[in-house]
Formats: sequence, C-alpha cells, structure tokens
Amino acid sequence: MLPEHADEVLAIFQAGIDGGNATFEIAPPTWAKFDAGKLPGHRFVARDAERVLGWVALSPISDRDVYAGVAEVSIYIHPDAQGRGVGRTLLGALIDSTDRGDVWTLQAGIFPENAASIRLHESFGFRLVGVRERIGRHHFEGTSRWRDVALLERRRAD
Repeated sequence: MLPEHADEVLAIFQAGIDGGNATFEIAPPTWAKFDAGKLPGHRFVARDAERVLGWVALSPISDRDVYAGVAEVSIYIHPDAQGRGVGRTLLGALIDSTDRGDVWTLQAGIFPENAASIRLHESFGFRLVGVRERIGRHHFEGTSRWRDVALLERRRAD
C-alpha cells in the first residue's frame, strides 16, 4: 500500500462504512491519520489492471513494549470485488508478512452479522475468543444502536 493508493483505499473504507457492517466509524480518516496508524511493513492492496480492489493493514493495539507483537487486522474489499477471492489473497499476504516478521498475535473485531468476514478469518486459523456484547453505539443512517463485536485472534505457530 503506497501513498498513490490513498484515494482508492479511503473510498473503499467509505464503502465499508456505507454498508453498515464493517466499522463503527462514520467517516474515513484523512490519509495522514490513516497512514500514521498502520504498521508500515504490514499493509497491502489488491489491484486489477485498473483499480484497487481491496486493502488490508495492521494497527498496533498498544504502545507498550510487551504488546509490540500484537496487532489488529483491518480488511476492506470493494463491493464489486467481494466474493472473488480478493479477501483471501489479501489476508494470506498479511499473514505471510507477519509470520516472517515481528508480529505474533493478530486480532480482529468483527460485527457478528458479517459472517463472510468471520469465515474468512477462521479459514486462516483465527479462533473466536468471545463476543463483546453491546461494546459500542453504531450511528448509521440516522439511527443509533448498540452493536456486539466478535473478537477473533490468531497466534503465530512458534
């Protein structure tokens, strides 16, 4: 993922927001804020000949040294590219990079209604740790409601 992908990455993030089952966010951040919050060695885009189809990136979960190898996965696929293996390709690339690097635990917080994302993560060895019930209020399309978040994690084998 490079700065020249910024507009497309943030547009795909917006599409995830618009879909209602990807995030609590109500608007994508600026590129500067997005870029600063993602680990530089663990972010990827999938492209066809014309455009970015999806992206995956890691965010540190803490600035404490003890958690330096624990990161949160974000993965977003353009609506037109969903169901075509883009997510599998991106998550596979991310796991390859973390298994070779300094990240030993990946975690993902996913709305339980996003069954496709949960299945994708489980197919790569993520396990359901639990469901954080009513963890946040989701403001979407003029409504506000409590949402649960399924917490999944994957530990590196070594």
